[in-house]
Amino acid sequence: MSLPFALSSFGLSAAFGLGLVLAPVATGPARAEVRTEQAQAAPVADAARIAALADTMKMSDIIGVMREEGLEYGQTLSEEMFPGKGGPQWEASVALIYDAETMRKRFDTALAQGLAGAGPDLDAIEGFFGSPQGQSILQLEIEARRALLDSDVEDAAKLAWAELSAEGGARVDQLTRFAEVNDLIESNVMGAMNANLAFYRGLSESGAFPEEMTEDQMLSDVWGQEPDVRAETTDWLFPFLSLAYQPLSDEDLDTYIAFSETAAGQKMNAALFAAYDEVFTRISYDLGRAAASQMQGEDI
Repeated sequence: MSLPFALSSFGLSAAFGLGLVLAPVATGPARAEVRTEQAQAAPVADAARIAALADTMKMSDIIGVMREEGLEYGQTLSEEMFPGKGGPQWEASVALIYDAETMRKRFDTALAQGLAGAGPDLDAIEGFFGSPQGQSILQLEIEARRALLDSDVEDAAKLAWAELSAEGGARVDQLTRFAEVNDLIESNVMGAMNANLAFYRGLSESGAFPEEMTEDQMLSDVWGQEPDVRAETTDWLFPFLSLAYQPLSDEDLDTYIAFSETAAGQKMNAALFAAYDEVFTRISYDLGRAAASQMQGEDI
């Protein structure tokens, strides 16, 4: 599981944990939206128990890191879309969009929907991540994600992974297996493209384009970004995994992989990706609306 991070051509930020990850259409935005609608109509797991599980998963710390990433991304977005015209008003808008309390509430609600009917699997999830081993793994993921906020650390992690992967060996095989079991590449590509589509919608609905941009045009443009999104996802993911799990023994990493392969691990992974997607799709849409207003010189 792991954090999602934000990729997309707009650089959004995405998630951690069993499904690790990256950020917020895999087989398509339409499919993702259907999933969201189904989740909204589905029963939810006990809210208090899910909130407690999110605490066990250290979600407040994770969201804190994602907020830092978001504020930094807001500066990048400003420089790319309206250089020199951001200022305090834009910064305040970005800070509000990445409000930690709001992000946590949306995450917990979506996670409860995703884990509805988990039954005994929920016991296994709580048991693994609540154990000393599980807590240690989660802390390593958070520390690595925070460390990668430093571009120098990120460059060093990419170089270290390039050297490690060139040599091959058991650790490379383990990390590759971990990514496959948790579907980290495909799920993160889907999340990033969903976020991109939401960003376009926010821009379009707020009048950022001289002419109205149709849904088909937006989808076509988003899908045109898929190769770059996939490459960026892969380039970020494996250095992150290598950095985060470097302190783990091969035995501990094998245990983590084995849990990820269980029904409980797969259930948690899917629920995490769905929850992160809900959070970051909304953030991306709000950023699109805010950027459109900023571009037009209106009050955000």
